[in-house]
Amino acid sequence: MVPTTAVILAAGLGTRIGGRPKGLLKVAGREILYRTMKLLSNEGVKRFVIVTNEHYVELYREFIEKHGFNAEFVTNPTPKRGNGYSLHLARGRVSGRFVLVMSDHVYSEAFVRGAVKGKGLIADRKPEWADVEEATKVKVENGKVTRIGKDLPRWDAVDTGFFVLEEDIFEVTSSLVMEKDSFELREVVERAKLKVTFVDGLPWIDVDTPEDVKRARRMLIKSAVKETGDGFISRHLNRKISTEMSILLIEYVSPNLMTVVTFLFGLLSALLNLWNPAVAGILYQLSSILDGMDGELARARLQTSRFGGYVDSLLDRYVDGAFLALLAYSTLSEPVWWLVALLALLGSVMVSYSTERFKAAYCKDAYRAVPTLRYLPGKRDERIFLTMILLLPGQVKALFALLAVLTNLRVALTLYLVKKNLPRI
Repeated sequence: MVPTTAVILAAGLGTRIGGRPKGLLKVAGREILYRTMKLLSNEGVKRFVIVTNEHYVELYREFIEKHGFNAEFVTNPTPKRGNGYSLHLARGRVSGRFVLVMSDHVYSEAFVRGAVKGKGLIADRKPEWADVEEATKVKVENGKVTRIGKDLPRWDAVDTGFFVLEEDIFEVTSSLVMEKDSFELREVVERAKLKVTFVDGLPWIDVDTPEDVKRARRMLIKSAVKETGDGFISRHLNRKISTEMSILLIEYVSPNLMTVVTFLFGLLSALLNLWNPAVAGILYQLSSILDGMDGELARARLQTSRFGGYVDSLLDRYVDGAFLALLAYSTLSEPVWWLVALLALLGSVMVSYSTERFKAAYCKDAYRAVPTLRYLPGKRDERIFLTMILLLPGQVKALFALLAVLTNLRVALTLYLVKKNLPRI
């Protein structure tokens, strides 16, 4: 069962990052604390206990009121007593199983989804983004922590700062309070011999310095790429460029603004067919690269919406239709080639419509339900790249002929594959 309560330790003074509350630092347009609370809320956590210091409590309170989370505060008047003591102060505020996280860790949606299902300390044996040299290492035997610390000579995994604990952890903290004035969470973990759940290779990072903020931003953008639906050109070319651009712009540009910019850029490329189809093809490919950015920004900023995806899909159809129509108008004169161009335009629209209609009919993503569809040529990014390649030497008729065959053949194969897979859909 997923816990419904989470304790967030936010009593640190943030001395390495300018003396500011690290939980309120913005990474990719969102406060770290907002990310954590939003992702946990999505997984069923309904209540939060935030342990902070007396200097930051009002700032955190204003943040909570602004975003409407269900949270209560515990003030640690002596943060120097360690984050283990901060956890101890939450006793009596939680019961049963609960999540424990740090306010300065940035987690991806995939990481949180997996971590909340675990028990004890959530550890990573294949950390991709965390600074392993600075990270807390864990030695594990028989599924439990035997040693934990930053300087372990031999270790099995890295502590992610995410825990799923039982209420009896406060028996351990109480015994430590009786023994010493200050203690760290790692001491609690080692004494409790916590169980370990491995969540390997999923994006997370501990933010301690300004450089960590930059790395966290890059991590969120790189992990915001669509899991399915991208064609060959997007995977191997477009995304390599669009993600780098998104990293530069994410703090300043909203997903909606990016959608509008991409749409206008696409219309400009269509209009340029009236002047120079080769230049139009180049701008069309650039618009295809930009087209991935609104989704990347939305996922990284936790601003995705069904309506946004719906609008983006409609605008893409307008751009594609306008480009092919104006290209045909400016370059073709024979009626037979107008017919070929019409088939190319209809096929281009139907490629997208066939997968969107599948989602409406079966309430599933077509590329997940029928994985073979991912490997069929003719997706939008591939068609646009092909358009640019053939327009550079002026092969307009060859382009229309190829699109007419490729797109309509893909639609036919999509129908065949869907029908073939109906029993398991």
